Amino acid sequence: MIVNKISLIHFKNHSEKSFEFSPQINCFVGNNGAGKTNVLDAIHYLSVGKSFLGNTDVSNILFGEDFFSIESEIHDGEKENIIRIQQPKDHKKTIKKNNKTYERIADHVGFLPSVIISPYDSNLISDSGESRRKFLDSMISQTDAEYLFSIIQYQKVLKQRNALLKYFQKNRTFDADSLEIYDEPMMRFADIIFEKRKTFVAHLTPVVQEFYRIISGAQETVAVEYDSDLRETPMPELLKNNLSKDRQLSYTSAGIHKDDLLFTMNGRLIKKTGSQGQQKSFLISLKLAQIKRIKELTGKNPILLLDDIFDKLDDDRVSQLIQLMNQENFGQMFITDTHRERTENVVKRINEKSKIFEI
Repeated sequence: MIVNKISLIHFKNHSEKSFEFSPQINCFVGNNGAGKTNVLDAIHYLSVGKSFLGNTDVSNILFGEDFFSIESEIHDGEKENIIRIQQPKDHKKTIKKNNKTYERIADHVGFLPSVIISPYDSNLISDSGESRRKFLDSMISQTDAEYLFSIIQYQKVLKQRNALLKYFQKNRTFDADSLEIYDEPMMRFADIIFEKRKTFVAHLTPVVQEFYRIISGAQETVAVEYDSDLRETPMPELLKNNLSKDRQLSYTSAGIHKDDLLFTMNGRLIKKTGSQGQQKSFLISLKLAQIKRIKELTGKNPILLLDDIFDKLDDDRVSQLIQLMNQENFGQMFITDTHRERTENVVKRINEKSKIFEI
């Protein structure tokens, strides 16, 4: 998958901007606040239809304007495709592929798989389980349409069940039959999600371990472990066992939505025992493993978005990382940095077909 060109209109701080890209390495250089990361975010929109920074769609419209538009030409190995994303201030976002509007934005996910490495990755280690669940969902959703559908449906039913529990508490009433209406679809989708998460993580872990060995040259044993209530207790029993607790709390307290990923080193949580360098090496290994699994499962080379990695890693480690990506034939890269000379020195050593854009 190659992004040939992109045009932005009223997207974040870019009034109008167009780029024609190298099929290999593309770098955006400029001062902080110039809008380098915003270009990466626009490319991320082409992949999954939303911001990797967590912003709402409407908040990404340039101040004072009524819409934003992202248009791109993407080569899928056989033909050129035009992807157009439009977000009006007062209407629903639309994504079109070759002038045909997707009925559901979820139907577009997986066409242009992507992986981002950014300063925010450290949150995967330090934050709560929610950020790791989102990361896991994002990984699997780009490779498995059934999984994405199941996640969307589960979250809808969960929201409805929680709303009913809140209603019961507020009105001091309870109707078990009404609650059971939501239990059946929750159980059905939870089983699908659990099995797919378990299988994906089992295949991901040895790949993470191999990349960690290459990057760090160290002897520590790292692992990604899937932690789920469903490993011990089936979903029907979970709902039954926690019913009184759910009534008291007025939300669903156990289930697939409480799953987590445990990142360990030598059997202990890496956030407690790993040095800063070890944690960085682990996170890069995790992202490289994500790229490799997406490639294996879809046959597509995901695009790589590397945001401000020079500010988080030393130049030698960045050079090693980019070189490793090239050797693995991982696909088209987009990199941001504040120092043009530093970027040129690293990138030109590795690939002569790179392009550098001043932002």
